[in-house]
Amino acid sequence: MVDPTSDHHEDIDEDEAPECATCGDAIANEVTHRVITWIEDGSVETAHFCNEDCRTEWQ
Repeated sequence: MVDPTSDHHEDIDEDEAPECATCGDAIANEVTHRVITWIEDGSVETAHFCNEDCRTEWQ
């Protein structure tokens, strides 16, 4: 588990970075990176967003 107080947005290669669920851009080393999580059918699901605007647009 990533320590939530760490700077875990730093030093991530674009090849390993998650993609924004709205625009599809790789999210590497972005302080605006947002993540939401939820439980669906008994498993944890996540969606990553490059900024708050993309997070708001996501359905």
